[in-house]
Amino acid sequence: MSNMSDDHPLQRDWSVTPFAKRVARGFPEAFEAFVAFEQAAFRPRALDAKTKELIAVAVTLITQCDSCISLHTRKARIAGATEEEITEALFVAMELRAGAAFGHFRAVTASLDEYAREADRASEKMPVA
Repeated sequence: MSNMSDDHPLQRDWSVTPFAKRVARGFPEAFEAFVAFEQAAFRPRALDAKTKELIAVAVTLITQCDSCISLHTRKARIAGATEEEITEALFVAMELRAGAAFGHFRAVTASLDEYAREADRASEKMPVA
């Protein structure tokens, strides 16, 4: 169970920062909808707050959002995550990013195969001297 609550003294509400307030003034309806979406997504349901925040740490490392990394690392600690758990989330994120590069190499091999087929067809059309 999470020990994080909205009134926790270390809990920072990013949505009331000067930057967020500035963004909210530009398109209040969309901003309010985004904040509501975030609150719903992070509300404990099948996954507790700690698990959701560990997932968020891993994802923010991949999306490379410095503010998000800071926010979700802090929220993970507040939710009870240890430094070891947060570090493990880092390695999961690293593996998935590396795994994605490995998986995308399939497009490289497909291109290589297509190039080889084109080269073979071209060589078949060349006159023999």
